[in-house]
Amino acid sequence: MLGPGGDTFVFTRAATPAGATAGATAGTAPAAATALAGRGESVRYAAITVLGARLLPEPRQRAVLGGRTAREFAALLVERLPRVDDLGDAALIAWAAADTGADGLAAALDRVAALDADAGPRFTVEAAWVLSALAAARASADVERPLAAARDRLLRARVGDSPLFPHATGPGKVPGYRAHVSCFADQTYPLQALARAHATGDDPEALAAADACAARICELQGDGGQWWWHYDARTGRTVEGYPVYSVHQHAMAPTALFDLADAGGGDYGRWIRRGLAWMAAPPELAAAGVEEPMIQDALGVTWRKVHRGDPRKAVRAARGLATRVRPGDRLALLDRVYRPAAIDRECRPYEFGWMLHAWLAPAQPPAAASRTCAARPEARA
Repeated sequence: MLGPGGDTFVFTRAATPAGATAGATAGTAPAAATALAGRGESVRYAAITVLGARLLPEPRQRAVLGGRTAREFAALLVERLPRVDDLGDAALIAWAAADTGADGLAAALDRVAALDADAGPRFTVEAAWVLSALAAARASADVERPLAAARDRLLRARVGDSPLFPHATGPGKVPGYRAHVSCFADQTYPLQALARAHATGDDPEALAAADACAARICELQGDGGQWWWHYDARTGRTVEGYPVYSVHQHAMAPTALFDLADAGGGDYGRWIRRGLAWMAAPPELAAAGVEEPMIQDALGVTWRKVHRGDPRKAVRAARGLATRVRPGDRLALLDRVYRPAAIDRECRPYEFGWMLHAWLAPAQPPAAASRTCAARPEARA
């Protein structure tokens, strides 16, 4: 997934029918006749790749990162920051610079501050990455004031007594008819960030919020280990389960829940293992008689998701509208009409970046975990 110049990463590698052009529609190629084509590029995915690849031995870092170490690649990303206008991208670069010890951390933090200067709402994911970046930089820079503000912004974003996080930290970023709908990433990245804020300092309130969020998404996990996609941030219920994304199952959920346990939170190893089991044998595909595995060793990818194949994501839209008026309304008929047996045959770099980040992290918990006498889950070992 490294770009042709060796200094960036593609946005995705997508399957095309053998002999077809690279512009063919992803998700339509049969498994028996596939070629993979890289498309686009993503500084965001490059930064996430660095966050995971830094945990590899140096020779393997260089193999992944075009001859560079993770520290060198992070410094390259920092050099590009003046052209980065997305707050989430800048925060991930700052996080990568802090974790690798790359040159330019101060400049990276300044860029994050500049992009986060106004008091308006933020998308929850980018707000969480800001907090994670500042927590990572805590040992190297004076970030206490912006860190406290970023932490408070996430905690204030929750609606009423719900332990889940909304899609944005305030009104104005999301249309009103779907302002109550948040996604899986809106849960894992904030709980990870709040756990890391506690792990690098001493913040029981942040840890408790992270733990409550984790407990709820685990309670809602599907019978087959599915990490569901959309939630009602007001009620803490599931809005729509599908798609089920591979990155959630073996990368995003583990890295967030392990970071939480390392910080002194609960041990969610049982739910992590159930999520991994889904990757090996998705029950949706088995029920439909589909024998194609999600893990494609020969191609070096995992297929991105299992989904309903509904036109224009009709089920999600219908359930979003229904739950806006009647919280908890599932419109069960849709499950019979649109069964989740379609495979999206593409793979993105951040999947493997977070996978490495989850499973190769050091075995020793940080100081905050020691203070709270928490034990790392055996699942990671």
